[in-house]
Amino acid sequence: MVAMEPVQKMIRRRRRWKTWVGFNVLFSWLLALALLILVNAISFRTYGRWDLSDARLYALSEASIQMLEGVTDRIDVVVFFQRDNPLFHDVDNLLREYQYRSPMLRVEYVDPDRSLARAEELAHVHGVETPNVLVFYRHGRRRILSADDIMEYDFRGVRQGLGPARARFRGEQAFSSAIHHVTQDVMPKIYFLSGHGERRIDNFDPFVGYSSIARRLRQQHIELETLVLGEVSDIPEDADALIIAGPTRRISQPELDLIHDYLGRSGRVMMLLDAQTRTGLASVLRRWGVVLVDDVVIDPARTLTGREVFVTDYGLHPITGGIRGLTTIFYNPRSVSPLDDQATPSDQADKPFVSVLASSSETSWADANPDQTPLRYDPGIDRRGPIPIAVAVERGPVPGIDVQIRSARLVVFGDSAFASNAALTGGDEEFFLQAVNWLLDREQWLAIAPRDVDEIRLVLNRRQIRQLIVWVTGVFPGVAAVLGLLVWMRRRQ
Repeated sequence: MVAMEPVQKMIRRRRRWKTWVGFNVLFSWLLALALLILVNAISFRTYGRWDLSDARLYALSEASIQMLEGVTDRIDVVVFFQRDNPLFHDVDNLLREYQYRSPMLRVEYVDPDRSLARAEELAHVHGVETPNVLVFYRHGRRRILSADDIMEYDFRGVRQGLGPARARFRGEQAFSSAIHHVTQDVMPKIYFLSGHGERRIDNFDPFVGYSSIARRLRQQHIELETLVLGEVSDIPEDADALIIAGPTRRISQPELDLIHDYLGRSGRVMMLLDAQTRTGLASVLRRWGVVLVDDVVIDPARTLTGREVFVTDYGLHPITGGIRGLTTIFYNPRSVSPLDDQATPSDQADKPFVSVLASSSETSWADANPDQTPLRYDPGIDRRGPIPIAVAVERGPVPGIDVQIRSARLVVFGDSAFASNAALTGGDEEFFLQAVNWLLDREQWLAIAPRDVDEIRLVLNRRQIRQLIVWVTGVFPGVAAVLGLLVWMRRRQ
């Protein structure tokens, strides 16, 4: 009995030790669980997001981030998309980025195939008649975006039996423009000059109409109207910009004086002037440091038919920052050149400063006789390239005077066909819109450019598909099984 007592004490001590060890392990598990819950709660409220993708389709620009930081009222967003729509995940991912930057965005997802009652309510309240749209609204102001506003498609493969390919993602442009539309009470207004054969914003003709670019301008929260100078005594005071798109008739001198006076009052004007047309605007442009020559730019190295010019050479300017890497196509453009005696930005700020926006290549020339057949370079008559075909002009306040004065701005293109309905390919539309944003002092929109979508398509025939199935479902798993069996047999030995 005496010998057994120490053994029993030892057993009791071991039992107590095991009990304490068990309590310690249980307490450690509970502490780890509490710590995990605490970290999860903190990360749910305070977290960071990083876009590590190569295309960065959902990464917001600084312009959008700054705009979202200034949103103080609630903005409701209704995603009226079918879940099987190819754009649904793109829309969802991009909206998550917007919500991360601004808690004022309240997003509601409505499946038109399941939520029939809510779909009927949307149709009644917001006028939504088709699925796959987004509705941004705040205090009675709304903007409806369709799938075509979010993604551009390339239809060149349709003739080969392929479906439309995703080309450019416009999600950030469309969403930021919609938010800007519903949060701003005043819309900028642009007048399109009419009465001299100009291109019309209500014309849907693919070759001469401007209805497509007008739709894009309205999507960017811009009000458009036409203006006939013969019916008014002056350019309206509410004109934030004036666009003269491809006039085919001469503009009278009183009208030219009104345009020049409007520029002198810190106005904003865009001129799109075609070759072999005399409008009288050359005299106005010369007073603003731009030479308009009656010629046609020919670039045999960058053309398909000999008449269009593919442009990839851009000058340093806020307008061209978002189109570098894109190709714009001008059709029979004329040269638009700065005067040789123009001022520099640092001296004589009251004089116009001209910047070249786009030029043809070094193999081009400005042909003074474009009607000759075949086209050829005539030394002493024609000018060798590169030839400027688009310029921007700005005249600011006199230096030394600390007064915030709006500067006068002018953009001149040597072609108007590049912005027509059927010609809005490549960088043409972006070039036009970037110029408009610069004229309207909307530099924040210059940094928001659509992102190219790189899709890798694997095209296989039936035999190749069968081989792929055999390799994926048979060969690869079989090799893994054999290797596992060999390892097991070796360990058994």
